[in-house]
Amino acid sequence: MQKVRAKKHLGQHFLNDISIAERIVKSLNSTADVPVLEIGPGMGVLTQFLAGKRILKVVEIDSESVRYLSENYPDLQGNIISDDFLKLDISTLFEKPYAIIGNFPYNISSQIMFKVLEAKDSVPEVVCMLQREVARRIASGPGNKDYGILSVLLQAYYDIEYLFTVNEGVFTPPPKVKSAVIRLTRNDVKALECSEELFVKVVKAAFNQRRKTLRNSLKSFFKPDNRITENEIFNLRPEQLTVNDFVFLTTEVEKQA
Repeated sequence: MQKVRAKKHLGQHFLNDISIAERIVKSLNSTADVPVLEIGPGMGVLTQFLAGKRILKVVEIDSESVRYLSENYPDLQGNIISDDFLKLDISTLFEKPYAIIGNFPYNISSQIMFKVLEAKDSVPEVVCMLQREVARRIASGPGNKDYGILSVLLQAYYDIEYLFTVNEGVFTPPPKVKSAVIRLTRNDVKALECSEELFVKVVKAAFNQRRKTLRNSLKSFFKPDNRITENEIFNLRPEQLTVNDFVFLTTEVEKQA
């Protein structure tokens, strides 16, 4: 097994516990014929359990890590993409649906998730490690204080499981917070029964004033004489609503057009 060095760059703390790395990779439910895109492999702590076993491409922005991967993983020749994932056109990477895996840098994990949403019809599964606070936010359901914008938008299209917590001591250098591994599995929703663009706007507007009731936070979306705002749902705060509730609100906004 490849001995993996660890270092930190771009806000990332590198995993140095091989058993946890193997557990993360084993959390992929997709079959071996499903290609895998690894985001930010660094020195290959996850890669070693994937290279030669799965159709694999990796995206890495750090030039030193790219050199290390090229020298130590001959199976990856031609499949190491030296680029910024957030700027990459991932629609061209595979000809069929693919899974995503990675130890996501804390400072861009939410941005990565928004990009996953853009590719949701091509990405049936995501297994990732990220800051525990963000993992809880993504996996939380209605009624939970961690439930928010990312929760609703991702849960509209994915079933989300919080798999396990990862302590600080297994990273180099150790972060100041705990991490967690989650799994996203594409659900059966092909498209929302409303404008997806408007849905995002409604969700963001509601949670941007999360202490207010929907009657106040969504006031700008409805005409003053619209009787729908008398519905009891407008007495609630955003964290009390399900994905379907937000779809309902969005369809009501659409009716005014």
